[in-house]
Amino acid sequence: MCGFVAVFDRQGRAAGEQAEILTHMAHTLRHRGPDDEGRYFDGPLGLYHLRLSIIDLAGGHQPMHDAAGHLTIVFNGEIYNYVELRTELEAAGAVFRTRSDTEVILQLYALHGEYGFGRLIGMFAFFLYDRVNRRGVVARDHFGIKPLYWQAAPGHLAFASEIKALLAHPGARAEADAERLGDYMTLQLVPDAGTLFAGVHKVLPGHLMVVDLAPNSPTCGEIVRDTVFWEPQYRIDHDLTEEKVVDEVRALIEDSVRMQVRADVPIGAHLSGGTDSSIVSLLAARHCPQGINLYHGRFAEGPDFDESEYARAVARQAGDRARLVEIVPSGAQFAALMPRLIWHMDEPVAGPGLFPQYMVSARARQDVKVALGGQGGDELFAGYTRYLVAYLEQTLKGAIQQSNDEGEHILNLTTIVPNLPELRAYQPLLKRFWRSGLFGPMDARYFRLIDRLEDAESLLTSGFRASLRPDLVFARFQRQFDHPGTRSYLNKMLAFDLRVILPALLHVEDRVSMAVSLESRVPLLDWRLADLAGRVPARLKFPQGRLKHLLRQAFRGLLPPQVYHRRDKMGFPVPLHRWAATPGPTADLFRDTLHSQACRERGLFDPAAVERAFSGSEPFSRRLWGLLSLELWFQTFIDAAPGGRPPPTPATLPTIEDAAHAIPG
Repeated sequence: MCGFVAVFDRQGRAAGEQAEILTHMAHTLRHRGPDDEGRYFDGPLGLYHLRLSIIDLAGGHQPMHDAAGHLTIVFNGEIYNYVELRTELEAAGAVFRTRSDTEVILQLYALHGEYGFGRLIGMFAFFLYDRVNRRGVVARDHFGIKPLYWQAAPGHLAFASEIKALLAHPGARAEADAERLGDYMTLQLVPDAGTLFAGVHKVLPGHLMVVDLAPNSPTCGEIVRDTVFWEPQYRIDHDLTEEKVVDEVRALIEDSVRMQVRADVPIGAHLSGGTDSSIVSLLAARHCPQGINLYHGRFAEGPDFDESEYARAVARQAGDRARLVEIVPSGAQFAALMPRLIWHMDEPVAGPGLFPQYMVSARARQDVKVALGGQGGDELFAGYTRYLVAYLEQTLKGAIQQSNDEGEHILNLTTIVPNLPELRAYQPLLKRFWRSGLFGPMDARYFRLIDRLEDAESLLTSGFRASLRPDLVFARFQRQFDHPGTRSYLNKMLAFDLRVILPALLHVEDRVSMAVSLESRVPLLDWRLADLAGRVPARLKFPQGRLKHLLRQAFRGLLPPQVYHRRDKMGFPVPLHRWAATPGPTADLFRDTLHSQACRERGLFDPAAVERAFSGSEPFSRRLWGLLSLELWFQTFIDAAPGGRPPPTPATLPTIEDAAHAIPG
């Protein structure tokens, strides 16, 4: 787990002459790689790497070169099947000089070219310089676990692990993309390769890019190819049975965890008390004979914000090999740390869960350098309650209109009823969802389910509302939602979430862990498991509307009974509405930020409406969070002299130690 920068000077100037610029860019990422750093120059190309040492602590220095000097790589992430791949490559004649997974990528490319990358199981983002063919090969892992961004300016082309590094180049400009503000206000993310920064782009998950670096080529310094090497597929195997799928799911997850506990440093696990993290924690404990710490966060504001009874049950189930470590963050810490967290995020994010995630990661880093988590089970195995909401409408539509939009009925009113009590806490969502558009097309209905603009619209100025262009936002959503070659409503929702919403969640996972130099691994996000899930018929994946049915069945004998049977999915809720409505540091942060002169002059939010919302925010409303997150982002990255400025340095922002002192008493 690391950070890197790659810069190609399009005017042909030697990168070595601009070493100070490259170093300045890379050092904005020092939190990602505090253990080692290195740089490399070849003509107008400069590479800089900062390393968090996890595997082959002594031999994994980067940039790494092959023995012939033909290939150079800067790489962020981990290749979990590097042991197996190394054995195959050695049998084919490859000679290794290190024990690192980085060298496996170099040797794989040397033997098989870019087609070998399909063999990688792991999380990765890298820039590989092919000196012989004068090209750069850029790739990002299947799910977008590891970040990678690029920016093309008149004088240079740059890639970096975080946006702030790109903005630190003197030829870059920090400017908001006005059109993408509509994406954030509606979806609280940008659903394609764009970002909220004008001219800054994501390398999409499962994509491979080729950069022409030949000095005499008319396309020198340009991205000449952007191809998809993997994406979720839904080619249904109707011969699959539940028993067979459950056995394969169990075997694949056990194998994934087996590989992901490989490290030359101490390992722990994040444990929420939900199904996914409980499975990962219990399996990891089996593979850690030296013992494992399980890190759990909760809030002191009451049972609605406390899953510790489930986490404790999992720790007991794990036995003597597990030690549960509980973290109880406070509103005072939230207020003290938010400016720093927004700096780490680079962009405003979808929910306040980044704060407790950061606090848990910070505590884990005191003991370990790697932590496993449960991200991905909801998107692969239909775990979100909104899928049940969507199918409740579909069953009503089918019963009333005698329609069959999917070509098969995987649910009907009779079969879905036993699982409807899971919607008890979602009645406000149901009222809003059914207020308009009932029985409309699938894409329009799912868009309405995840649309956040209606919640926040009354807080915006009329001018800002008029600029948001919901038609363009829906068109971008529609391109993603309607992409899979499937009629299944369930698979369309799962594919969208896997391709669009999951990378936004992984963005938070990466940033909060890397902020404290902790490597976060997510064993459920293995492309082999995703390929299997894509072949499973929807009737097996979502029988009678049972959420995460196959995953629960696969590990029924592993999970404690109270975890296996629980249906009150929480997802690390933050008592933000209570903090914001109670005099104290969090309320002060909201008011000071949203009533600041900079915010008023920006003209996006209606000050009177915002003030009314402080005391009336509902538990499931993200209205105030979205506004706070966006305004802090503006103040952190955009506000400055015309043209923008480089982002602040970490030294100017609060630390977790500052937050600890913010707790009264």
